Amino acid sequence: MNSELNELEEIRQRYHRRRKIPEFSLYNPLNPDRYMAYQDKRSAFIRWIKYSGLEPVRNKRVLEIGCGYGDNLLQLLTLGFQPENLVGNELLEERAFYAQRLLPAATQILVGDASVLNLPKESFDVVLQATVFTSILNDSFQQKLANHMWSMVRPGGGILWFDFVFNNPSNSDIRGVPISRIHELFPQGNIKTWKLILAPPISRRVTKIHPNLYILFNLMYFLRTHVLCWIQKP
Repeated sequence: MNSELNELEEIRQRYHRRRKIPEFSLYNPLNPDRYMAYQDKRSAFIRWIKYSGLEPVRNKRVLEIGCGYGDNLLQLLTLGFQPENLVGNELLEERAFYAQRLLPAATQILVGDASVLNLPKESFDVVLQATVFTSILNDSFQQKLANHMWSMVRPGGGILWFDFVFNNPSNSDIRGVPISRIHELFPQGNIKTWKLILAPPISRRVTKIHPNLYILFNLMYFLRTHVLCWIQKP
């Protein structure tokens, strides 16, 4: 229990430190590398919807773990999901407050530790996590959260996972989660994986010349740093 409490506090500190580093300013959505990556991710979400057989999505329930400022939930709304069927969870109160202001009133935002969320089992078609697990450096806490996420998914639904797979040598507060680790976390799941997102250092350089160079360089599969996984529950 103490190690879990310590990890929660460490996560809060990691996000706090992240806001102070110069790299944080690079995440301006108006930067060409950011909006090209956004389109890349949006296209991947569409491929996931088509592959998963979730259509029509208007009646599907989604929970996002670590919803941050609400960007992913907002993107799901633009793809046809309904606000009353979306639930966000966020550990940091200031982010949760911002997300609630950004999103429709019908979308519920829950503040607190996702690993102990008091929600009914098998009550969601999709449980989403996006760049949450790379900020959790405690393996047992990762597994605890994965188990709880899995318990809230209905049979036939799944975990939608978006995260990066490589370590960042300049940032010890994050750790890449390789595909092999995803299989360890969800051993009962049927996993479909898509690689996406051009490596940010390369993306920032080439999109300064022209945004469409993102598309050209992103054709090189080995330059992609993130995965989108659909982890289906039998």
